[in-house]
Amino acid sequence: MTNLDVGQSDYRIAGFAALAIVIHVAEAALPSPLPGIKPGLANVITVLVLLRWGWREAAWVALLRILVGSLVVGTFLSPTFILSLGGGMAALLAMLPFVWLGSYFPALAPGPVGFSLLASLAHMAAQFGLAYSIYIPHPSLLGLFPVFMTAALVFGLISGTIAHSVIKKLES
Repeated sequence: MTNLDVGQSDYRIAGFAALAIVIHVAEAALPSPLPGIKPGLANVITVLVLLRWGWREAAWVALLRILVGSLVVGTFLSPTFILSLGGGMAALLAMLPFVWLGSYFPALAPGPVGFSLLASLAHMAAQFGLAYSIYIPHPSLLGLFPVFMTAALVFGLISGTIAHSVIKKLES
């Protein structure tokens, strides 16, 4: 039998994923004005991990939150899970070029608010695209796109502001 080499990074990922899962489950209990619109506060954890430990660890935290959160809430392999996974992948992929660019040109790297906005808008756009192409391919759905993107903008700003505040507290 082989032993797995578990390091500090693994413990950190597990801890932050657990925190993100708790927030995800709590948000699932909140009422929503429109299906698909939630604050996305679990993404604060992903942005914090991204800025402190890098994209790889942030990707693990996000993927574990989506997978385990869906198992706990009971949406695994449902349309909700598919939309969440698609949105999460889009958010991670949207942040990747800016992480790479920031490693070469630190002045060009977005801060917590920028990354949160980028992730939120990419997440919502991907979810909307998936919902339209797979579940509701009706032209009238397109009329809701500005509403969903405005919600993503507002919640991205809120999440980014929270992430910024937490980072400032950690640095002091």
